[in-house]
Amino acid sequence: MSASSKPTRTQMWMESLGDWSWPGQGGAVAAEVLPPPWVPVFPPRREAAVAAPAGGVSRRAVRARRALLAVLLSALAAVSTALALGGRPGIERILGDTRPPTLVRDEVFTNAAATRALLSLPTLEQVSEDSAGSTIDSATYPSQALHTHGEFLTYLPPGYTSTNTRYPVLYLLTGTDQSDSAFLEIGLQARLDELIARHVIPPLIAVMIQGGPGSNLWRNQGSIRYESYILEVQEAIDRMLPTVAKRGARAIVGDSMGGYGAMNTALSNPYRFGVVESWLGFFNGLGHQLRHDRPIISRLGLHAFVYGGESDHIADPAEDPPFAAALRSAGASAKSAIYPGEHNMATLEAHLSSMLTFAGRALAHGA
Repeated sequence: MSASSKPTRTQMWMESLGDWSWPGQGGAVAAEVLPPPWVPVFPPRREAAVAAPAGGVSRRAVRARRALLAVLLSALAAVSTALALGGRPGIERILGDTRPPTLVRDEVFTNAAATRALLSLPTLEQVSEDSAGSTIDSATYPSQALHTHGEFLTYLPPGYTSTNTRYPVLYLLTGTDQSDSAFLEIGLQARLDELIARHVIPPLIAVMIQGGPGSNLWRNQGSIRYESYILEVQEAIDRMLPTVAKRGARAIVGDSMGGYGAMNTALSNPYRFGVVESWLGFFNGLGHQLRHDRPIISRLGLHAFVYGGESDHIADPAEDPPFAAALRSAGASAKSAIYPGEHNMATLEAHLSSMLTFAGRALAHGA
């Protein structure tokens, strides 16, 4: 994307979103909503189950415990094998799982590549800290989905190190050939600092995922699986950081090709993300997936915002209102806009605060 001067006209209807507050503002103390404990990839060893008899415990009881442990390990091996051979399909039958699909699909089981990648978590290294106290950290890890290293940056809000708070998470996807620092270059850190300080949005974690070149970015095609890569990062973040690890507390947004990727990922994983935004993006081939997701969106809801640039000659802005209407028809709370501007970073920068406000408020209600 080539940069140009900022648009001279700006639609302001998104700048005043009405009265709103997030839990804890105005003296009201809301009960903290905690996610269920994370289940590790492999359970810890339980030596007591095979210890020598003591305190009147019979050898028969010990043998029974050993047999139970063997059954559990066999079940775990069966699950691991199934994941390696094909991911989610058939897992419910192996486990005899009677939970509803909302607890099984996307939230519990992942593809084998993502599961293997989580065996070794990335380490965050601080890159910078600003005057407000927020930090930017970076991480690199061996991605099974990409067959090379994956990279991402995190925004950790002011006060992160001094509280026990769990945070909603905003995932950001870049356009083709953009660096994961592109969002920082248009002021993401300062905008989040300001919105959080003014209690416009709740404190949150933002994760900027480094993409790659090519027109098939942010989707699974062939051996390079960018959608699986996004899920690798998301699951690693839920294990590494104090997140509210549930659908309503996750948002995914992106610009240009990243806008397509955000919508594709949200619709392909409807139990995983509760908020989605497409900035100067497009929706090629996503109508079928949206129709398939109608029962899920109708039941669980989805907060969505899509916008285009009036002078955009790359992503047709005329696609945004009809796609938002299709989202609403499926049961989503969806908004759209066509702003003055071209397909460039200046247009993104002009509306960044409004988009962060929409996502942050939706995350607050979903958390």
